[in-house]
Amino acid sequence: MREIFDAELQQIGEGLVEMSRLVESAITRAGAALLDGEHQLAQDVIAADHEIDRLEKDLDERCVHLLAQQAPVATDLRIVISALRISATLERMGDLAQHVAEVARGRYPAPAVPDLARETFVGMNEAATLVARRTTELLATRDIALAVEIEQGDDALDQLHQDTFAATLSPGWTGTAQETVDVTLLGRYYERFGDHGVSVARRITFLVTGDFDAERPAVTEA
Repeated sequence: MREIFDAELQQIGEGLVEMSRLVESAITRAGAALLDGEHQLAQDVIAADHEIDRLEKDLDERCVHLLAQQAPVATDLRIVISALRISATLERMGDLAQHVAEVARGRYPAPAVPDLARETFVGMNEAATLVARRTTELLATRDIALAVEIEQGDDALDQLHQDTFAATLSPGWTGTAQETVDVTLLGRYYERFGDHGVSVARRITFLVTGDFDAERPAVTEA
């Protein structure tokens, strides 16, 4: 029975890695669609989000099955509960990538990001992509040194998010009302993406170290 249980836990872990890879692809492609005005790429990201949702549902069903059939305790219970939380967090990261793609698609053929804010969003996309890549690596390896890099990426996103406010509120801002709204929303989407990456990092750190403080979620479920 223990061998079966361990195999099921391994399958859940592999499912989380697969889900994270899809999130990584989504934010990378959404950023390219946003910055390069690629309508079809944006559409592809939006259409692909259902696969992330499907994986979350499948993982949740697997976890509930384990809870009901195996009644895990101690470390095993912690792993299953953490998997449930991480799958929900990854699903939300996928949604945020989808939101970025929706803005890109909605402004086509006009650029979604005005020139005054383009450099900021180039930086945000690079930071978010790095957070996503490190999150996938962390889930695959449980190397908690990667958690520090995820936190650093989130710090960069937080600073760039502040830069979007500084830009839109400056006297030199010449963007339209729609551009102002888009920049504000996009900044928020990227900033939240980083927060959710930190949430995954802290939960994995908790699993590896047992440090309760490290597991405290970095975000609400927005």
